[in-house]
Amino acid sequence: MSGSAVSGGQGVSVASAFAGMRSVAPVMFRAGCPDCRGRFELAASALRLAIGASSRTTFYSFTCPDCGAAVRKPAGERIVELLTGGGVRTLRLHSTL
Repeated sequence: MSGSAVSGGQGVSVASAFAGMRSVAPVMFRAGCPDCRGRFELAASALRLAIGASSRTTFYSFTCPDCGAAVRKPAGERIVELLTGGGVRTLRLHSTL
């Protein structure tokens, strides 16, 4: 395969097709630890979001980079929107009846 694509008789090089693109900075989230009171920024990969059947069972979690504590905080609608939009991995919790 060559470095160009033909569409309607005109060739477009790969370089010109991607010329206007630029790299995107990873999304960072501000967080705090209730144990050590540390304040820090975490990448989306450091957070987990669990969506349950109610607001009481919807939360996000992470490990504090300062003290190593496992932190779990409630996530309302807006937090869920921000985390999912920022690429945080999501787990949907199902109730067992």
